[in-house]
Amino acid sequence: MLPTLWGRIQTRVLVLGILGGLWTIVLVPFLWLISSGDPTIFDVYRVAFTVLFTVIVLGVAWEFVYHFLQQFRWEKDWPTLFGLLTAINEGIVVWLVIDVTGLLPEELRPSPFVFAVQFVTTWMLVWVAVNGPLRVVFPHWRFQGGRFL
Repeated sequence: MLPTLWGRIQTRVLVLGILGGLWTIVLVPFLWLISSGDPTIFDVYRVAFTVLFTVIVLGVAWEFVYHFLQQFRWEKDWPTLFGLLTAINEGIVVWLVIDVTGLLPEELRPSPFVFAVQFVTTWMLVWVAVNGPLRVVFPHWRFQGGRFL
């Protein structure tokens, strides 16, 4: 049985929230070193967690789009590579939301490089965890439609 829409949303929120949050805590000191301007480390944490929160919120919306598109596939699921490649469209939309909407004050907006480092490393970590260790640790996850609850 494949993960249900609700199961995929739960997985996305929990893994990004927990693993992505821990990774962000570890990554921010490095992002602070490569940040342009003179932000404090607390400003970099604020920006990084705003980006992470935006990825989570927009990711829930993306799951509905993906669910609709998957209905046209016989298996009703993506090949694993598609799950990796969705980082491209999701990253572009998150960047546009962060850069254009004024979600962050102008002086706190990350450079494209800093954003890319955080987004790509977080995406890869989460993708590898969901497609590897989590399937081993939670073998029944696949048999319950991907639902945690």
